[in-house]
Amino acid sequence: MDISTIETALLEQKEEFYSKLKQEYCFRPEEELVNLDSNLAQVVIGIRRSGKTTMCFNVIKKSGINFAYINFDDERFYKAQGEDLNYILESLYKIYGDFNHLFIDEIQNIEEWYLFVNRLLRTGMHILVTGSNAKLLSGELATHLTGRHMKTELYPFSFSEYCEYKNLSTSHGTTKEKGLLRATFDSYLQDGGFPEALNEKRKQTYINTLLDSILKKDIEQRYSIKYKTAFENLVNHILNNAPSKLNYSDLQNFFALHSDHTVENYVNYAKNAYLICGLHKYSAKSKIRIRDEKAYAVDVALMNNRENAFAGKNLGWRLETIVYIELLRRCKPLEYDIYYYSETAGEADFVVCKGNSVLQIIQVSYDISNPKTLKREINGLILASSKTACNNLLLISNSEEKVLTKANKQINIVPAYAWLLDKKITNL
Repeated sequence: MDISTIETALLEQKEEFYSKLKQEYCFRPEEELVNLDSNLAQVVIGIRRSGKTTMCFNVIKKSGINFAYINFDDERFYKAQGEDLNYILESLYKIYGDFNHLFIDEIQNIEEWYLFVNRLLRTGMHILVTGSNAKLLSGELATHLTGRHMKTELYPFSFSEYCEYKNLSTSHGTTKEKGLLRATFDSYLQDGGFPEALNEKRKQTYINTLLDSILKKDIEQRYSIKYKTAFENLVNHILNNAPSKLNYSDLQNFFALHSDHTVENYVNYAKNAYLICGLHKYSAKSKIRIRDEKAYAVDVALMNNRENAFAGKNLGWRLETIVYIELLRRCKPLEYDIYYYSETAGEADFVVCKGNSVLQIIQVSYDISNPKTLKREINGLILASSKTACNNLLLISNSEEKVLTKANKQINIVPAYAWLLDKKITNL
């Protein structure tokens, strides 16, 4: 690359960077997981358009630390190679002066990015990195930055962040406040949490474009997918039926792929790009925990705001998905594990564990007004409780808050909107 081109691009990015630092942003709890004083690279990853760069701007703004900045998602760096990185670093020092904190946005666009980052870490540079590419998000991150990075996963807006974005108070003490929050939750149940999509009238077009970019740019190009049409149909099929158990043999036959191993690879690629999130079956035996995986969409917008989507009317599926992603937000920082419980006699949607200890069992049902439905959900909780010796039982629904006693066990029933707004990390 020509050094004058590098300097021009970095100068313009500096102007944009400082302008972004002056803006006001929605607080994301994941900000508190980023340690700018750490000697490890702070890597913020997640699905495209979940707000990773914006969150990093807010982290930097609040810190007051002098950062240098480079965004590789810039056509002027399109042909940049590893040998150009030293010229880029030299230009950064020329433009920003002496600095020891560097924010690198969309770093995966440079093939030799990891060599550059490792070299800077060895010099004592504090690095903040974002990336959306499936290659960066998978094994390559661990392979090339072994022991030298700390990962923070960012999902689309939670319901609490959705309310903040819409300037709606999350207090729900009065009848009016409860009514407004219930109405807002109904919207969130349909809209999902992709920040940019909230201002778009043509939400389906936005989600279609986003999904197409992830499938084609982040996955098919990077992994050299041979059967592109089958792969795209497979992902759309999973999103249409999520949450559901993954049967690789059935999927292989349905999409006429050569092996169930190919299907498993395709599913893992989608997971690496954060299109879907997996959930394993609970068992006290390790070999059982790695089987019978269920797949969830990372955001409910992917379930209905797509072409040929038909999961939109199933509010139960959508609520279960929202609860699972919220559990991921709350439990991963605490290093808790999440499973589902299932046997012939009944099921429970989520089992939260710390090691071998079961901390909480959660059932999710949008509408429990039908006595048969309520009985089924309660029986699933009681069954899982009896098998795990956990008596912390929760049923998340669209009903009013109340407490039931069944089989000498107390079951807390909580409205979904209230549980989602709970400021505590978890109710454990």
